[in-house]
Amino acid sequence: MHIEINELSSFSRELIIDIPWEELCDDFDKTIGKFRKKAKLPGFRPGKVPKQILMKRFLPAIEADFVEESFRKFYMKALQEKELVPVNQADVNNLEFKYGENFSFKALFEVEPEVTLPPLKKLNLKVQKHNYITDEEDVELAIEDIRKANAEVKTVEDGAISGDYVLADLQKLDDSGVTIIGEKVEKRYLKIGDGIFTGQNQKNLEGVKAGDSARVKIPDENGKETSFSVKVINIERQELPEISEDFVRQVDPGTESETEWKQKIKKQIDQSYARRSDELFERQLSDALIEKVGVDCPPSMVDLYLSHILEDVQKQNTNIEIDETKIKENYKPVAERNLKWYLIRKAIIQAHSLAVPKSDLEAEINRILDHATNRKEAEKFFKKPSNRTRVEDDLMEKKVLAVVREFVKVKEITVKTAEIRTQQELQANAHE
Repeated sequence: MHIEINELSSFSRELIIDIPWEELCDDFDKTIGKFRKKAKLPGFRPGKVPKQILMKRFLPAIEADFVEESFRKFYMKALQEKELVPVNQADVNNLEFKYGENFSFKALFEVEPEVTLPPLKKLNLKVQKHNYITDEEDVELAIEDIRKANAEVKTVEDGAISGDYVLADLQKLDDSGVTIIGEKVEKRYLKIGDGIFTGQNQKNLEGVKAGDSARVKIPDENGKETSFSVKVINIERQELPEISEDFVRQVDPGTESETEWKQKIKKQIDQSYARRSDELFERQLSDALIEKVGVDCPPSMVDLYLSHILEDVQKQNTNIEIDETKIKENYKPVAERNLKWYLIRKAIIQAHSLAVPKSDLEAEINRILDHATNRKEAEKFFKKPSNRTRVEDDLMEKKVLAVVREFVKVKEITVKTAEIRTQQELQANAHE
């Protein structure tokens, strides 16, 4: 078998395969034998038609069967011989075969491009490291969330006020105020004074009672406002519990005093921001390397990645019609970025012979189990090989980033959480 490889790009390959008849004749005889079993001719018992008659009457059909049976065999053999691993289904053309002659074809496909890593030291990578400074307001906001989670919900009969939850059916209206059939959303909670239910919407909802109707305007994804009729089913109000030692012991049985409780909350907030800092730093490390190292992503890999994303979106929105084209368009930059990092990461692993010892994997899984709320369920979770592989992949990611970290110039930046809250308020106001 003669094999010729044409490298059309960093990821496109064309195989030109030519197999001489001498290597085909035995397989062709086997195809004739299979064809004989299904051939039916008057005067001959099934499976007893002589070869000469089969060849005379059915040669084109036998040739077609042979090509169908043999193509994959020789294609796979060529891939193995040349150590090629396609990432998509080959586009086959120029397929030629006749009895007694060579069998030839061309196969066009894509492979993962080989990433050539430049010396990391010469890349002059620069990355920022954020150090977050929390304050007492963070603690108070966290306590407020805990109070809300433990709030007592009561039905309100004397009219809704800001902060109340309105359980209602929403009916979409056209520009003239007429009901649009089939555009009704039932039993949705609207929080007065929050998100889009501020301003005029808030005024329209304040004071409503069960059985009342009101009008609100809700913007679509393009910002265009549409009118909805709100049919009120019920009004609910959260009554937050007061902070006391009894409440503290209720929500955190291991804590004796309010002071100790607040200290624990502060520590948890600091740890959360530390994780946020690490995650952002690691993301910037990989982004900095992606920017410096030129990588071409095979379109088929991007398409496959987007198909998986689309599948996940469809599973999460079973009752909603989604725009597949728009989803793929929105996620394409994410797909390309993640695939580029996958290819660069693979090159780093190979260049530095990185590996995750089994002992490290077991130690990490045991660490996770020790912090699990339900250890038995967690142990069951990690019996599944794919879940163990995810942990192993996370450990490998840290090893790869540790290699990159050695060649990065880091600029430390202090960020006060008060500044983050101010920015979030400005964005919320701009959205409103």
